[in-house]
Amino acid sequence: MLLTGLICGVLLGFVMQRGRFCLTGGFRDMYIAKDNRMFYALLIAITVQSVGVFTLIHFGLFDFSAGQFSWLATIIGSFIFGIGIVFAGGCATGTWYRAGEGLLGSWIALFGYMFMSAVMKTGFLAPVDSSMKAIALPTNSMSESTGIPTVVFIALLVFIVTTIVYKELKKPKVVIPSLKPKYTGLRHLLFEKRWHPFVTAVLVGIIAIIAWPLSAATGRVYGLGITTPSANILQFAVTGDMDFINWGVFLVLGIFFGSYIAAKGSREFRFRMPDAKTGITSFIGGNLMGFGASLAGGCSIGNGLVMTAMMTWQGWFSLLFIILGTWTASYFVFIRPQVKKKVSATSGAYLA
Repeated sequence: MLLTGLICGVLLGFVMQRGRFCLTGGFRDMYIAKDNRMFYALLIAITVQSVGVFTLIHFGLFDFSAGQFSWLATIIGSFIFGIGIVFAGGCATGTWYRAGEGLLGSWIALFGYMFMSAVMKTGFLAPVDSSMKAIALPTNSMSESTGIPTVVFIALLVFIVTTIVYKELKKPKVVIPSLKPKYTGLRHLLFEKRWHPFVTAVLVGIIAIIAWPLSAATGRVYGLGITTPSANILQFAVTGDMDFINWGVFLVLGIFFGSYIAAKGSREFRFRMPDAKTGITSFIGGNLMGFGASLAGGCSIGNGLVMTAMMTWQGWFSLLFIILGTWTASYFVFIRPQVKKKVSATSGAYLA
């Protein structure tokens, strides 16, 4: 049954690589380019998953408990995670699938991410993690804390997302020049044709739904998750303890292999070595990701895609602060240096 995690991961890695489902770029573009399409795509994936998973719960396939809301750890951890993904050049899932493309900077970020996640969960920072998570509200469920049925929250989300999609699809299409296709049929569709982000989002949402019953069948009652499985891989490599191997580990390994298949098929795979500065920055970003995601109880997938779909405060607060962290880092990494260059150029011209 654990192999179903590998299959699910391969599908997710393939879809995310071909659809360029990059949440780091999406959150950054919201601030820098005023382009919200990838954020809208995320909302579509959340909505599809929410409808599907709560339908499965309704029919008794598995149970879900939202637990308590460790609000302080979620806010601080998510903000730090948002900063980390800018330095790392990709979020947790994005780092896995970009590593499958041969981007060695992502391998460096991935090691930092796995290392710090393991340190936070079972290493010397575990007391910090547990003490901050102890500051919590009794319920994490939006429905339980407000008395409003979950179906109302889902219906509201469906209405908002449907309205957004309708308005976006009514906008004039921008024709992007492309090379003459080399393939035809299914091969062209899978490996050559540009995928619309909304189509990719629907596929990600469907895979996220499928992940729940497959994972629950192995005793892991959760959907897509990246942080704990990533830490488990490193912990298994160090200790050899088979208890660290579960459905989630096969999932993240599958993301890597799925991305590799997609990248090879679309002729996008190649090893790319970063310069020293980029390598150091990637490693720092990976460590920030590992620290933040562990503290927050999830990354942009575990919290931003899954826990949002489950209508929890943790999910929606985490998504908000991941975005704010991404915007903060984007200002200092991309915006401020350009402003300084313009000021220096203006000053130089004035003195001349």
